[in-house]
Amino acid sequence: MDRFSSTTIPFALQGAKDDLTMQISLIWSQIKAPLIVPLLRISVFLCLIMSVMMFIERVYMGVVITLVKLFGRKPEKRYKWEPIKDDIELGNSCYPMVLVQIPMYNEREVYQLSIGAACGLSWPSDRIIIQVLDDSTDPTIKELVQLECQRWASKGVNIKYEVRDNRNGYKAGALKEGMKHSYVKQCDHVAIFDADFQPEPDFLWRTVPFMVHNPEIGLIQARWKFVNSDECMMTRMQEMSLDYHFTVEQEVGSSTYAFFGFNGTAGVWRISALNEAGGWKDRTTVEDMDLAVRASLKGWKFLYLSNLKVKNELPSTFKAYRYQQHRWSCGPANLFRKMVLEIIRNKKVSLWKKIHVIYSFFFVRKVIAHINTFVFYCIVLPATVLVPEVAVPKWGAVYIPSVITLLNAVGTPRSLHLLVFWILFENVMSLHRAKATVIGLLEASRVNEWIVTEKLGDALKAKAGTKALKKPRFRIEDRIHLLELGVGMYLFFIGCYDVMFGKNHFFIFLFIQAIAFFIMAFGYVGTFVPN
Repeated sequence: MDRFSSTTIPFALQGAKDDLTMQISLIWSQIKAPLIVPLLRISVFLCLIMSVMMFIERVYMGVVITLVKLFGRKPEKRYKWEPIKDDIELGNSCYPMVLVQIPMYNEREVYQLSIGAACGLSWPSDRIIIQVLDDSTDPTIKELVQLECQRWASKGVNIKYEVRDNRNGYKAGALKEGMKHSYVKQCDHVAIFDADFQPEPDFLWRTVPFMVHNPEIGLIQARWKFVNSDECMMTRMQEMSLDYHFTVEQEVGSSTYAFFGFNGTAGVWRISALNEAGGWKDRTTVEDMDLAVRASLKGWKFLYLSNLKVKNELPSTFKAYRYQQHRWSCGPANLFRKMVLEIIRNKKVSLWKKIHVIYSFFFVRKVIAHINTFVFYCIVLPATVLVPEVAVPKWGAVYIPSVITLLNAVGTPRSLHLLVFWILFENVMSLHRAKATVIGLLEASRVNEWIVTEKLGDALKAKAGTKALKKPRFRIEDRIHLLELGVGMYLFFIGCYDVMFGKNHFFIFLFIQAIAFFIMAFGYVGTFVPN
């Protein structure tokens, strides 16, 4: 009896399992044709439309930047620039008064670097004011920053240490409060540097003359130069994305419409333009972009200087980068929601500029790009593996994404060999960006979340030295991710080959890439972050 029971139980379990499988298959077959297939076809159609919009936008910017480079439309040729001439009678009063603002929050690792770089700016000493806006909550750090300011003041530098009782409005609130001090009224321009930015001594000599000789310019933006781009794989991926932004997007906006989004740092504002636009507002987490759009609607022009670079630091941990990307994705979407009608009703700018700001700057780059990258490449395409009735054309699955990717990689030619890793990493980040974009559009929870990006400063050098002394070792999860990325890279090339020559293994690659995406999206990114 016992023997009979032991032999019949596995058969019973197998029978129950087969019944369950048949029931699932039956349910799937019943809902697939009337529900899944139509929904997937609609999704594919919408995603292909969004892909075409992104493709046209990238190709257009590629053509414009090529023409700009070929015909050498340098800023000095488009706007008047000449050194400010000394005047014996007026003395230094012929130089504009410049305010330099440094907002900071518990910046233990970088406060000396930023304050030292600002105090080292070459400009007549009686025509410059350094303003340190310290929102630190750590009393020790506050004391260190104050002592550093006192040290520079003892050397004759006109430096002001300003604090406030609260952190309302975060960075925007600090900048707004800083502009209220009486000594600011005598200033003509304000240069802004985040705590990890280190301008070269000639920064003001290369920017302010544009303001002096061209009264229509309200903002001058410099390019960012990353001091830790080689620290780990993740910083290399960030460099690829940001280099395209600075090499192409900012340059095209400056050359054609004289409009682009202010990057919040490494820039100089004409104070009259800032005030006319309504000053700093804390209604979104992208107060810099908010100010730029409002100033542009008042008719002010912006100038981007690609050859003027300011050193700064990239987030070197996945957690810090994820918080930064949430703010950078959620904020623009929320600002788009708040300002679209205001832009449409504005009568000071041309219709063409309105279309550029609404469609190109906001809708395609800040909304469509994030949503389509996640939905199309990480959900819809892998889903077609299970629904072969839905076909995705080659031009939408391969050709358009390939062109967009290659155009993006042009900004960082030294990292072309990391292109496949960049694709996988961007797909991982697309989940966070798409989620943040939806939060911004709907003004859901976390819409105004602001977490200051961690900065390491001089600790990077010590960290690099420590790593050099340590014997390299891989943890188990690191080996898994290396294998995962290796498989993804192999399947990428195999998939492209198969699609080109009529094979059908490309969807297998998409499916495995989706699995890799979901694994990595939960934070297991050992390969990308330093140990």
